[in-house]
Amino acid sequence: MSLARVVILSVTVEGRSKSAVARDFGVSRRWVQKLCQRYVAEGETALEPRSRRPRRSPARTSVLVEDAIVELRKDLEERGLDAGAATIRTHLQREGVVAPSVATIWRVLSRRGFVTPQPHKRPRSSVIRFQADQPNERWQADVTHVLLRGGREVEVLNQLDDHSRLLIGSDVRGTFRSIDVVECLAHAIEAYGAPKGYLTDNGGIFTGAYRGLAFVAFERELIDRGIEHRHARPYHPQTCGKVERFHQTLKRWLAKQPRARSVVQLQDQLDEFRAYYNEVRPHRALRQRTPLEVFSSLPKAIPADGPLAIGHFRVRHDVVSSNGTVTLRHASRLHHVGLGRAHIGASVLILVHDLRVRVLDEQGDVIRDFTLDPTKNYQRLDLG
Repeated sequence: MSLARVVILSVTVEGRSKSAVARDFGVSRRWVQKLCQRYVAEGETALEPRSRRPRRSPARTSVLVEDAIVELRKDLEERGLDAGAATIRTHLQREGVVAPSVATIWRVLSRRGFVTPQPHKRPRSSVIRFQADQPNERWQADVTHVLLRGGREVEVLNQLDDHSRLLIGSDVRGTFRSIDVVECLAHAIEAYGAPKGYLTDNGGIFTGAYRGLAFVAFERELIDRGIEHRHARPYHPQTCGKVERFHQTLKRWLAKQPRARSVVQLQDQLDEFRAYYNEVRPHRALRQRTPLEVFSSLPKAIPADGPLAIGHFRVRHDVVSSNGTVTLRHASRLHHVGLGRAHIGASVLILVHDLRVRVLDEQGDVIRDFTLDPTKNYQRLDLG
């Protein structure tokens, strides 16, 4: 039984005074009097809980602003563009609207049915992020696949600046070859300057290491330009996470466009989106600034002065095993190098330059100097 009902019964049935009832139940006499008046006028309805919501709220977001939020949300979604609360707020501010907070915009979208509740995700604070300190310090590149009208699949190479997220290039080919990547790199450098470093996965157009080749055309181009080339860890796409995530953004936009009939038509669409992404779209990771604003605001990193020293260099310490061998990994494959039983238990230093391997003892004398055969697991010691 509610307190209101007990108070009414105490006054109407027991005949007690309003002051005595208010004193016994620890409420104000005015409230008891008001409750009794409502009971006389409305009967049992007076005992139902009443809303405490104020009749007017001066700080409430106006209907006009709410409608603007909804219209902007619809427009961005229909165009396949980012339509989050933070992005909507930035667009409103650009239009001269006094925009409410991101949380308020999110509540408006939820109330209007535009936000579907999702399960709790991993908190952003738990994710370790890596970002270059200045523009052109490191570019990322990766290839994704897109379908043309009629079902033909083509490839799109996206190049992204790691610091500013500037879309350096978005180019389409039927199938990318290493020489095509060189051409796209040259166009990007002409427009934005050469980067200090370049990050890719281990695809065949980017590196020849996993096919037993010294270098592909793209690697040689980077070496000649003095650009450091780093590879993502195999089966770990998170290393190139920025460009991998951009693929999703691009494909969401393409899904809202008429499907391109040809490579030329698709390239026109990619150019259109690149201009919007770089110059108009506010980026949450950049505090709602555009990639071009961030890219233009800081000095650019530059590559080495002249070609890089060609080759892969590595130094490794090891102890000769009980069967007279040491191990050496090349292109993710483990090789056993024979040194002879005379060196069992000895500490050795292994110097690697591409496929040339030298093994030195503790005094610095060469135990073995040979060229690694990537096709063989065991590198036999030639005693002849």
